[in-house]
Amino acid sequence: MTEPASAASDVTTDDAAEASPAGTSSTEAASTEAASTEAASTEAASTEAASTEAASTAHPPLAGTAILVTGMNYAPEHTGIAPYTTGTAEIAAGLGASVEVLAGIPHYPSWRVDPDYRWRLRSRESRNGVEVRRARHYVPRSPTALWRMPWDATYVLNAATMRPRRRPDIVIAVTPSPGGVVVGARWARAYRVPLGVVVQDLVGQAARQSGMSGGGRIAGAVTRVEAALLRRAARVAVISEGFRDQLEEYGIPGERVVSFPNWTHIQVTAVDRAQVRRELGWPDDAFVVLHTGNMGLKQDLGNVIEAARRVDAADRIHFVLLGDGNQRAQLEAAGRDVAALSFHPPVPDELYPKALRAADLLLVNELPSVGEMSLPSKLTSYFAAGQPVLAAVSAGGACARELTRSQGAGLRVDPADPEALLAAVRSLAGDAGRREAMGASAVAYTERALGRDVAARNVLGLVTALLADAGRGASPGRTPR
Repeated sequence: MTEPASAASDVTTDDAAEASPAGTSSTEAASTEAASTEAASTEAASTEAASTEAASTAHPPLAGTAILVTGMNYAPEHTGIAPYTTGTAEIAAGLGASVEVLAGIPHYPSWRVDPDYRWRLRSRESRNGVEVRRARHYVPRSPTALWRMPWDATYVLNAATMRPRRRPDIVIAVTPSPGGVVVGARWARAYRVPLGVVVQDLVGQAARQSGMSGGGRIAGAVTRVEAALLRRAARVAVISEGFRDQLEEYGIPGERVVSFPNWTHIQVTAVDRAQVRRELGWPDDAFVVLHTGNMGLKQDLGNVIEAARRVDAADRIHFVLLGDGNQRAQLEAAGRDVAALSFHPPVPDELYPKALRAADLLLVNELPSVGEMSLPSKLTSYFAAGQPVLAAVSAGGACARELTRSQGAGLRVDPADPEALLAAVRSLAGDAGRREAMGASAVAYTERALGRDVAARNVLGLVTALLADAGRGASPGRTPR
């Protein structure tokens, strides 16, 4: 799959242990083409991470702290929000905490249930030092705004009766699924501990902006529910500073809002581009423009298809859409006669960074209506790959803001304009020097802001703030009565 989460280890399942409730109570960049530069930066990052890990192992700052994490999406889902929820839990565990996760079943971005979880009402597994407990829920074949309601509600009904195995000191819930916050708030209230919410998307505004069927009709109601839920949190962590204005409208004091940017969760090394292209079936002599991840309404990939339709044979440009999603079948039908376009299914974890490196240009594409309420999770991987990024996105949106923060790693063009998209591709295809400079900016931004060491500091900061809200430091959890 695309955008892989951390690889799992020691994964086990225990259906018998979950056969009944234990108790019931009320998701502008790029990099240098020089492999030596990338190798050096990767080695430096690895050395720094190793030093941080060694220090944490010797004196774990969260030892004795019990954390409950709630949210629909978790590994082995490889794209969207799951890699970051997984990373948050695993980083906290690496810092010494005892971490338990109440997650849904793997189903994104295909919106099909992973066969390994199809017939299990509940399951339990150990994944990289984290206990992950799964609550079976409804998965719609077509995730419209209407059908997302039972998707969320069935998760809540199941997970809200899965009493934590150890009394948590704090609870961290993850959006965009409101159900993750509902479940988190339920257990935070039951144990009288602080609730922190990591906001990956603002759901009410996202429903209005996404182009999803029925989204506009329910956006107002969803916004009111979302605001009420977030006001119950002791801390609200945002992945984009653009979320703050909306949170202020929700009535959440600024001092309760903390910055919690996403980080890169892939390992990038030098690759044999020709070999990777052969493995993926890409043309060896073309300028490859790659879009990865979810193929949904929000991505508006029809714009990319129309840009590819305008490619001349002399351009030697080829667009690749790699991933899955509820719009893939329609997109494949629309692009069936386009010679400069190909589709590729999600790739395994180890191949995804290589695919990014084998491309010439990495693409983000969004509906014009997508603004500050959603930030594409693929951007961190794009930056880490050290390839130039082209983004057909709104000038006032979170993605454009992130490109500005990268200080030259990407180029923005207006969305829903295939002529402008193709013109930008042609311009970059003919300017190797600019692409190299954009790539170098991406590497620098990754080292400066997107490393796992930065993520570890942010996780520790959020947990520490929540423990302070509880009026105590880390302390051993107690078995619930």
